[in-house]
Amino acid sequence: MKNYDIFLFDVDGTLFDFDLAEATAFKSVFNQYGFRYSERILTLYININDKLWKSFETGGISIEEVKTRRFIQLFEEIDIECDAHEFNDKYAAELGKYAFLLDGAQEVCEALTSLGKLIYIVTNGITQVQTARLNNSLINNFISDCFISELIGFQKPDVRFFDYVFKRIPQIGKDRVLMVGDSLTADIAGGTNANIDTCWFNGKKAENHTKIKPTYEIYKLNELIAGFLI
Repeated sequence: MKNYDIFLFDVDGTLFDFDLAEATAFKSVFNQYGFRYSERILTLYININDKLWKSFETGGISIEEVKTRRFIQLFEEIDIECDAHEFNDKYAAELGKYAFLLDGAQEVCEALTSLGKLIYIVTNGITQVQTARLNNSLINNFISDCFISELIGFQKPDVRFFDYVFKRIPQIGKDRVLMVGDSLTADIAGGTNANIDTCWFNGKKAENHTKIKPTYEIYKLNELIAGFLI
């Protein structure tokens, strides 16, 4: 891996353990309403939510539609009557409390900044949630800035999202920038669209069945800094 000066990090599934935060928040809000919770219902929600976020990535629906449609569809599936807008608001507030870090996330951020590297967050997540979680996290002090698609008006992998980011970070050649993320379709495709090198954090060791080719692939976050610390 060559030397880079600026690292664009995705958050969920890259630095934060979103699966754990999602499950914790979902179960908590379900219990607040007095609904009977089960792993089957959580899995059903995750499948619905994932499909809607994929549609958002491609511009098929808006982020506001994601917020409510996921719960509308879920409640229809499990035959529950509940206000999806209200449930989403409670869920987003609960999710913002949980900033569980993946193994190596804090160490990588600390090491990179100690070497003079700049770290920026680039996320398609919901502003309320991502802002709260970053503020509650142990890595917040290492982050130079956070770019959220909901505020920008474009989402990864749209090149206009990255154009916005590049206009607001110190002037530096794109050959000195690395996009790091767990999503091939959002992070890696987005970085490729923006003509920067990419690093697929494949912590779950998934198979790549797409035509999207990252510059690098790592299975542990500390692989990012191994070359810099030699």
